[in-house]
Amino acid sequence: MYAILDIETTGGQFNEEGITEIAIYKFDGHEIVDQFISLVNPEIPIQPFVVKLTGINNAMLVSAPKFHEVAKRIVEITQDCVLVAHNTVFDYRILRTEFRRLGYDFQAKTLCTVELAKILIPEQPSYSLGKLVRALGIPMTDRHRAEGDALATVKLFKMLLDKDLEKVIVKEQIKTEITKGIAPKLFNIIEALPNKTGVYYIHKENGNIIFIGKSRNIKKRVNQHFTGITKSAMKIQQEVFTVTYEETGSELVALLKETEEIKRNRPIYNRMSPKSHFPVAIYSETDENGYLNLKLQKADGRKKEITAYTSLQEGKNILFRISSYYNLCQKLTGLYETKAECFQHKINECDGACIGKITPEEYNKRVQEFITKSSFESQSMVIVDKGRTISERSAVLIENGVYKGYAFYDLNYQISNIQILKNLITPMPNNRDTRNIIQGYLRKNKVMKIVKF
Repeated sequence: MYAILDIETTGGQFNEEGITEIAIYKFDGHEIVDQFISLVNPEIPIQPFVVKLTGINNAMLVSAPKFHEVAKRIVEITQDCVLVAHNTVFDYRILRTEFRRLGYDFQAKTLCTVELAKILIPEQPSYSLGKLVRALGIPMTDRHRAEGDALATVKLFKMLLDKDLEKVIVKEQIKTEITKGIAPKLFNIIEALPNKTGVYYIHKENGNIIFIGKSRNIKKRVNQHFTGITKSAMKIQQEVFTVTYEETGSELVALLKETEEIKRNRPIYNRMSPKSHFPVAIYSETDENGYLNLKLQKADGRKKEITAYTSLQEGKNILFRISSYYNLCQKLTGLYETKAECFQHKINECDGACIGKITPEEYNKRVQEFITKSSFESQSMVIVDKGRTISERSAVLIENGVYKGYAFYDLNYQISNIQILKNLITPMPNNRDTRNIIQGYLRKNKVMKIVKF
C-alpha cells in the first residue's frame, strides 16, 4: 500500500517551515482507497512569495485545524504504507519536523517519483512535476496546491508502475509487508484478485517473483495454480507469499507484457509457454517459372519470414484459409504435392497458375497482397483496444515496421499527438516473438481500431 502525498508550507528558514496544506491519497497500486485533504494552520506567517505561488494566504488559515489536530489522521492513513511524493526528501523532512515538535518520531519507507521517473522515463527535458505531467499528457488542476499536485503524482506513479518491467517497486513493497506477519492463506490471496484481464506475479516471501502469467480472468487462473497437482503447481503452493497483478484490459498487451517480463525476471517456475514459441513460419520464394511460392517450413532465423505459427498443424490450417481467400494455388503453397495440375484446378477452384494458364505477374499480385497485409514492414500504426477501465484505451505502437511498446490513455489528444504518445509508451524490444504475437493476435481477434500514420 502506498500513501501518495503533497505538502505546501509557509516557506522560511530550513526546518522552521510550517505546513499550510496537506493532501494524502492511499493507493493500493490500482486505485485510491482512502484520502485526506486539509488546510493546516501553521501558527506562523506565510512568506509573501509562497502566497503568490500557492494562492494560500494567512486569512484562509485562521480557522483551519492546527497540525496536532490532524496528526492522528495522518498517522492512521499512512500506517503500513510506503510514502510516495514528487521530491520525497522535502515532504518527508517537513512531515517529520512537524511530528518532532509534538514529541513523536514519525518514520516510514519512502519512494521518490522524481528519481523513479529519471530511471523509467529517461531523457525528459525537465522532471519538475508540472512539466513532466504535461509531457506525458496527464491532466492537472490546481498546480502548487496540495490536492492537485498529489492527484497528479498518483497518476504519474501509476504510470511508473506500468513502466517498471523489472518490478523493482513492487518487490520492495512486498519486503515492507513481510514485517506485518505470516503469509496469508491461499484462499485469502485468491479472494483479493480480480476477474479481469492482465498479468499476475507470484512472489516468495523475500519479494522475488517465482512465476509470471497472463489471463483473461486472473482470479480463475491463479486458482488453477493453487489447486493444481502437477509438480510445479505443488511447489508454487508451498512457496507463495503473495500474488500481485496488473490489469491490462487488452489481452494483446497482456501477452506482450508476459513475454517480455518472463525474459527480464526469469522466474524459476516459468517454462516458456508453447504460445511464446513460433517454430513454423511461412516464407516466399520464386520458382523457375517466375511464380511466387509460399512455403511452410521450420523457422529459420537467417531467412525473412512472412508470419509464424505455434505448430505445423496451425500453420497448415491457416495456409488453407489463405489459399482460399486470396485464390492461391495449393500446389504453389505446398499444400498439394503433384507434378501436374492441382486438385483444385480439376474442380475449377484454381485458375491454373500451377500449369501456366495465368501469368506470373497476375498471380504474384495476389501473393504480394497477402504478404503486405501480413507484414508490418515499413508500416506505422497504433493498435487501439480496450483499456483497464471503461473510459480508458490501450495503444500498441508500431513505427516504420518496428514495435515500440504499449501505453494506456484516456484523453483523445494523448493518441492524436504522436510525441505525447511516445512519452506515454512503455518501451519494449522489437523481436521475432513480439512481431509474431501481434500478427497472431490480429489474425484471430478483433481490436477496437487500427490508426495508421
